[in-house]
Amino acid sequence: MTTGSEFVVVANRLPVDRVIDEAGKAAWRRSPGGLVSAIAPVMRRREGTWVGWAGAADEALEPFEEDGMHLVPVTQSSEDVELYYEGFSNATLWPLYHDVVAPPVYDRAMWDAYVRVNERFAEATAKVAGEGAIVWIQDYQLQLVPALLRKMRPDVRIGFFLHIPFPPLELFWQLPWRRQILEGLLGADLVGFQLPGAAQNFVRLCRRLLDARYVKQDVHWDDRVIRARAFPISVDVGELQELVARPEVRARAEELRTDLGDATILLGVDRLDYTKGITQRLEAFGELFTDGYLKPGQAAFVQIATPSRERVEQYQLLREQIEQQVGRINGEHGEIGFPVVHYMHNSYARDELAALYLAADVMVVTPLRDGMNLVAKEYVACRDDLRGALVLSEFAGAAAELKRAFQVNPYDIDGLKDTLRAALNASPADQARRMRAMRRRVLEHDVDRWALDFLSSLEQPA
Repeated sequence: MTTGSEFVVVANRLPVDRVIDEAGKAAWRRSPGGLVSAIAPVMRRREGTWVGWAGAADEALEPFEEDGMHLVPVTQSSEDVELYYEGFSNATLWPLYHDVVAPPVYDRAMWDAYVRVNERFAEATAKVAGEGAIVWIQDYQLQLVPALLRKMRPDVRIGFFLHIPFPPLELFWQLPWRRQILEGLLGADLVGFQLPGAAQNFVRLCRRLLDARYVKQDVHWDDRVIRARAFPISVDVGELQELVARPEVRARAEELRTDLGDATILLGVDRLDYTKGITQRLEAFGELFTDGYLKPGQAAFVQIATPSRERVEQYQLLREQIEQQVGRINGEHGEIGFPVVHYMHNSYARDELAALYLAADVMVVTPLRDGMNLVAKEYVACRDDLRGALVLSEFAGAAAELKRAFQVNPYDIDGLKDTLRAALNASPADQARRMRAMRRRVLEHDVDRWALDFLSSLEQPA
């Protein structure tokens, strides 16, 4: 094969979303987020191709060009969406990889669909990759693709990056298809993780489950050397700095502060997911009023919960639980005109989020488990005024880098209350010291550096 792309990205979703323009016609718009921002320039330079699903079930689309990228849609049936995506990916792997915060579902039909869809992605990739191409596969939905692709195209160089945590042996051992997943990942030349501990978990599993030989973080398998390394992902610092420099964004931040009166603003921005620790943080915040530490009008918690996987029953139950909790807290502690929790179950544009980051006195990021959590880094990147306090879970990957945050165990409600109080009481000088150190890390290690570090490592011989 002599034609095709020399650089191919493979992800569950394409980097574009379908929108309806002013004329009422369907069009494509580049998806928000740091991953697309980081990889898009590389794709343009290398005339790259992105393989992924367009987002609608039972829709067969031809390859097309958008935003300087060649996009190859992979079709998924409604059954695929139910069994592969909502099923094995998000009812099995997601909870298992997040420390079994919720019980994983082990269902053979879901596994069969996962295999089937991974085969489809591998076949599509094999067709578009040029001779000796660099192929970069993204995340937990596609862990079988590296080995499948290697069988079809042994000439290509394959990288895989896992955006979520990778569990320890004791948890991964539950998975009935544990060997197939590991062998799938070992089809790559480089397997990237958010943290060194996740890479170590992977190497240990290869040794225990497959009896694979290893040297440090290099696994010897099938007459090849597979490197396992940590590449902590980051945010698009340039985009965020441009956003917060806009006069309208700063004016919106002031408007938000005015709307909330003289209240100290605590902010949570999360996907609505049981791993994010939303109920725990709200419980701790409500108890600060019960204990008499806070009074209505003195502090307000703004919680944005972006809709997520709304067809999955566990997510529907979580939404009901949080909404009842918000109502209870406001009913017990709010006053007319002064709710203590402002809860929004909506998605927000990037400029509105930037304004919220600027307005927030305390950013509360308390997941029960998270591969990285980019919200924490976004908040730091936006605070060029060196103000604000970040309360950060010890179980977020970002905690390894943002050591000057107010770190906390989100399972410990009393500890969470104490940490919230410490953040609320932090002096401007203390805020500045902490924020300066965190900003140095985020600005020096942005998403561009993450992509460059991964691809440079992938292109080096083992």
